[in-house]
Amino acid sequence: MSTSLITKNDINRPITIVISALGGQGGGVLTNWLVSLAEQQGYFAQSTSVPGVAQRTGATIYYLEMFPKSAVKDNGTPPIMALMPLAGDVDLVVAAELMEAGRAVQRQFVTPNKTTLVASTHRVFSIAEKMAMGDGTGDSETVLRAAEEAAQNFIAFDMESLAAETGCVISSILFGAIAGAGVLPFGRESFEEAIRAEGKMVDINLKGFAAGFAAAESPYQEEIILPPVAAEITGNPNGPEAQARIDRINRLPDAAREFAYAGAQKLLDYQDLNYVDDYLDTLEEFAAQDQAPFDLSRELARYLALWMAFDDTIKVADIKTRSERVRKYRAEVRAKDDQIVNMVEFMHPRLEEIVGSLPIGLARRVEKSPLLTRLFEKFTGPRLMDTTKLSSFLMLYFMASLRRIRRKTLRFHQEHEAIDGWLDRVRRALSQDNALAVELVRCQRLIKGYGDTHARGMRNFNAIMSVFDQSGGKLQAARVSVLRNAALADEEGETLKKELAA
Repeated sequence: MSTSLITKNDINRPITIVISALGGQGGGVLTNWLVSLAEQQGYFAQSTSVPGVAQRTGATIYYLEMFPKSAVKDNGTPPIMALMPLAGDVDLVVAAELMEAGRAVQRQFVTPNKTTLVASTHRVFSIAEKMAMGDGTGDSETVLRAAEEAAQNFIAFDMESLAAETGCVISSILFGAIAGAGVLPFGRESFEEAIRAEGKMVDINLKGFAAGFAAAESPYQEEIILPPVAAEITGNPNGPEAQARIDRINRLPDAAREFAYAGAQKLLDYQDLNYVDDYLDTLEEFAAQDQAPFDLSRELARYLALWMAFDDTIKVADIKTRSERVRKYRAEVRAKDDQIVNMVEFMHPRLEEIVGSLPIGLARRVEKSPLLTRLFEKFTGPRLMDTTKLSSFLMLYFMASLRRIRRKTLRFHQEHEAIDGWLDRVRRALSQDNALAVELVRCQRLIKGYGDTHARGMRNFNAIMSVFDQSGGKLQAARVSVLRNAALADEEGETLKKELAA
């Protein structure tokens, strides 16, 4: 990683800086620091900004130009500076979130012969990403690779996490990273003086500045993601039970192992070791019939684990009562150890979720009895629950403890009946077309969440499975892919209806 240092002696044009920051990240504060820094060092400085849109559909873009007064004959007359950045003519781009760095690259503000790019690698998902029916998240690795190729000098690390660790705001981390990049012709002391001159939260901002400065001195290295530790699927890495399951996973095709390790860990956390064995039994059955490049084994290892760990009231209660969730929440709101934080949960249980948590026999009785149905309906509907209160916490803790009887509940029976039907269709497809079997496995991505979200997903899933059944198992793999993508296009299912009608 080379440093593109702008010196005082060779400047015959303004220093140009683009800052892209989301609401609450202190982009305005960062801009003020840079303007103050430039003016203290004998520079003319000008800043403009284009506000972004609320609800994370866009960031505010700040543009700064600096020009040394020593390069102007009449120091009292500032040069004419631009109000907006020009593609290919930006010295420094600062992005307070990864996808904003990607947008800067896309708009050609980042160029290999000129630009230093300073970016945080953390993500703040956009509304478009969150609204997607499937996985709508952008590919972070692609953005990182593009940024590294586009910039002359690329500095990237998780500034949000570092800000949380130091108890400061991300703007001070960014300011430190800019100083550490060495692209501006000012010393570290000058940067720190700009913070002191503002006079607000000086000690905390200097602490964040120092952390950002130190992190910027380490070049960006592409993170290598290793498969989960195999022994973790039992919690006893030296026991015979651990080794037996590790051996079973290691005998699966290479393409499936990473997902199989993750799936086994997920299902152990969700239920127990016997549940993990059921999962591995199914993977081994299909892997024995699979063929290179083993797409079926890989996709089944992924989607079977997701379905077997379906969201029921027991799982939701378990997640909401975990101590690590409380620690994460306190860290997000930056609560001090001596501060009390209340966690108020919004819940909207439906009758189906409540009855589904009952043993099959009792659940069937409730479904058939209008009196019992009306009784259980009193527990449905939207409500706010302060889970930091003992009564609310104990109620959720009791729900989570029902994990021991989950196999006997109506919801478990219903989900596994649907899983068995799905796997039977995959078997039928596999006997004649491996690609069709793979596409049927991928249809599981339609099923997620609970409540209305789960009901919509199951409705779309069942519609596609009905088409497969009506075709006598002779549906084209490409047709299944088209139908699945149509189901993911909108919540109302209008696109899928049109495809089915066609």
